[in-house]
Amino acid sequence: MTEFVRISPGYALWHTYDPKIKAELFSTALVAGNELTIIDPIALPPAYQIELESLGPVARIVITNANHARNAATFAHSYSAPIFAPPELGAELPHSQSLHDALVLGPLRVFRIEGAADGEFAFYHPDDGGTLIIGDALINFDPHGFTLLPRKYCGNQKQMTRSLRKLLDLDFARIFFAHGNPIMIRARERLESLLNS
Repeated sequence: MTEFVRISPGYALWHTYDPKIKAELFSTALVAGNELTIIDPIALPPAYQIELESLGPVARIVITNANHARNAATFAHSYSAPIFAPPELGAELPHSQSLHDALVLGPLRVFRIEGAADGEFAFYHPDDGGTLIIGDALINFDPHGFTLLPRKYCGNQKQMTRSLRKLLDLDFARIFFAHGNPIMIRARERLESLLNS
């Protein structure tokens, strides 16, 4: 059962439970400059697809790490939109454009997160108090709550923590996750507290 939620004028998300990996999968849509950026898309039922399309034309599809190709190719085909993906997905998504650290992608700034899942990136949008969108390096779902990706899924958790610290140089009120509900207030303070604990 997929649920679609308009979180604010600038953001929508949808999520569903994946029994194969025993986790809730989340996708985010950012509305900026009358166009949509879709992050880590999972399939949408037709009624929700119409709701998504009402937010604006899809300008780009962005993938946060090498495990999150999900339904990106279908979305790219449906909306004639380019895919921006980690280089590790080049073989699986041969027509995608490679992400790299410090890339500016429409309204988003791109940050490589070393030591997390393969090809992990975070995305930052500065408007309206700032928003961070992240793949697997941070999670926010029961029973774990808001926490780091568990060590067994990391390339190097200490390196990941160091990479996440550079995000504290940014101002952001919100964090959206590939796995878990967003944090909509004081997100930067919460991340700082997590990294210091």
